[in-house]
Amino acid sequence: MAISDPLGDMLTRIRNAQMRRKNKVSSPNSKLRAHVLEVLAKEGYIRGFTTVDYDGGKSELEIELKYFDGEPVIRTIERVSKPGRRVYSSVKNIPHVSNGLGVSILSTPRGVMSDHQARDENVGGEVLCRVF
Repeated sequence: MAISDPLGDMLTRIRNAQMRRKNKVSSPNSKLRAHVLEVLAKEGYIRGFTTVDYDGGKSELEIELKYFDGEPVIRTIERVSKPGRRVYSSVKNIPHVSNGLGVSILSTPRGVMSDHQARDENVGGEVLCRVF
């Protein structure tokens, strides 16, 4: 079965795994997913991720989830721009998440980056997801 929203699928897998207190979760590999995971790891929301290659050219991302005092570090993770409704933002209108405590992940012409990095580089783009 084809997935219509691969990034939304990965975010849902992360959300579901954290509800079940799993240490790791896997997701099919793609460049966009890997770039979003790099931003999440750099911001401290996940421990890290690795790429696992299988026979036949398939590969998956093994995501190591992060917990603090038994609670997930990620409280909410939600998709903003969906396949049916894309959400774009100029650098002046990039949304703040929980007064700067959370992070928005954007896809810009300079690559996938967090909202504060996009403001520093003075570039806007598609708002992929919101994490707090």
